[in-house]
Amino acid sequence: MRFAFTSLLGGALLLAAMPASSATLEVRISGVAAGKGKVNVAVCDRERFLKQCLYSSSVPAQAAEVVASLQDIPLGTWAVLAYQDENENGELDRNFIGIPRENYGFSRAAAGRFGPPGFDDAAIEVRDGTTPVAIRLR
Repeated sequence: MRFAFTSLLGGALLLAAMPASSATLEVRISGVAAGKGKVNVAVCDRERFLKQCLYSSSVPAQAAEVVASLQDIPLGTWAVLAYQDENENGELDRNFIGIPRENYGFSRAAAGRFGPPGFDDAAIEVRDGTTPVAIRLR
């Protein structure tokens, strides 16, 4: 009996020490103006949505459609956003009233009425393996 309990406890501790499961996001971005800068992609949780997202990647804007692969994304609910940084200054340029001057898009084709969409509108479930995400820049 003591051996079984010790083995069970040891197994539980081993599982607790293992890293949480993670997945890969394959983000397919369409509507890209070829040859103009790069496309930046960010993966955000609810708390950091439209702020400092936890995961990001960028790919050269070489064709009408590009693919960014982000690995080691923890399983759960995330929102994905992308924009074409044509002048490669690392930010989404806006006009004097705050309207974006560079093309952008969100997962689930989320769009806001008078401003950006909410997290729930863009939220996707990331599960084991590879999760495909489609974003169309506008």
